Amino acid sequence: MQTELSRKLGIEHAVFGFTPFPAVAAAISRAGGFGVLGAVRYTAPDDLKRDLDWLDAHAGGRPYGLDVVMPAKKVEGVTEADVEAMIPEEHRRFVRDTLAAHGVPELVEGEASGWRITGWMEQVARTQLDVAFDYPIRLLANALGSPPADIVERAHDRDILVAALAGSARHARKHQEVGIDIVVAQGYEAGGHTGEIATMVLTPEIVEAVDPLPVLAAGGIGSGPQVAAALTLGAQGVWLGSIWLTTTEADLHSPALTRKLLAAGSGDTVRSRALTGKPARQLRTEWTDAWDGPAGPGTLPMPLQGLLVAEAVSRIQKYEVEPLLGTPVGQIVGRMTAERSVQAVFDDLTRGFEKAVDRVNRIAGRSGRP
Repeated sequence: MQTELSRKLGIEHAVFGFTPFPAVAAAISRAGGFGVLGAVRYTAPDDLKRDLDWLDAHAGGRPYGLDVVMPAKKVEGVTEADVEAMIPEEHRRFVRDTLAAHGVPELVEGEASGWRITGWMEQVARTQLDVAFDYPIRLLANALGSPPADIVERAHDRDILVAALAGSARHARKHQEVGIDIVVAQGYEAGGHTGEIATMVLTPEIVEAVDPLPVLAAGGIGSGPQVAAALTLGAQGVWLGSIWLTTTEADLHSPALTRKLLAAGSGDTVRSRALTGKPARQLRTEWTDAWDGPAGPGTLPMPLQGLLVAEAVSRIQKYEVEPLLGTPVGQIVGRMTAERSVQAVFDDLTRGFEKAVDRVNRIAGRSGRP
């Protein structure tokens, strides 16, 4: 699974794996892919430094990258307390009532929410990058579009490629205009924040729109034939996230959540604003149903929604309240039926890819005969 981009980065397979777990990122790189560590959950620079130290030591000398969630425009002087003050009491009451209806226990007094994500904030994201730029990362990806121009410049000064996710050809062209090196075409099927266009339609549109920039296909990809299809559509690699959640190296801290993922079908996800305020594909649960239903107060815009539900999500996860328990995941969850190592996933991808290519070659050979 070699392309011009994979050869440029010195990786064996054009498989880019996004994950919040350092052990998974390291295993992806060791398996011949390109591990990308998600930084959004790191609020303390020392925590990110610790995990980058570990990743650097366990990637086997192979390249790896970092994914941030950073707004393209600078937003300075806004504190977390300022944002918290914007949350209406009606929404806080809805959270309390929903948790009470399901008997969700409180956190222990003094225990901080483990899901309080503030990596989207300007000062937090920049602190993350101040740490990351001291490491030999080869790729910086931004999940909220193009990073600010000064961040792109800092990355390029360090010979780091910059990637940005796009849900439409229009967004992709904007990335190209500001000097992004790689566009990730993230289709509707993907886990997390997604647009409205399916991967099969989106990928060739973006490939044509930003040529000659390399494009990675994302969303609904978890098998070798799907990788082959993405490359056939013009992508120079694939961007996989959900498939790693049930690997043995992942650290979900929740056997109940792992069971739910393994049991879920491809139709058991929903694109909801319940988690962050932006449409994000995730497991459908009674929590998403409550927010999306007519009795709910409606979700708040990002970042208000994320801060509002942070403690609630931590409580649901800690006590494994199964009716409410969920996670961002794509429609590929239907293929995630057993726990496997990262290497086993790669073995399956490469075998399936080879079979798909052989099948296409046989078809092409027959079609060319008189």
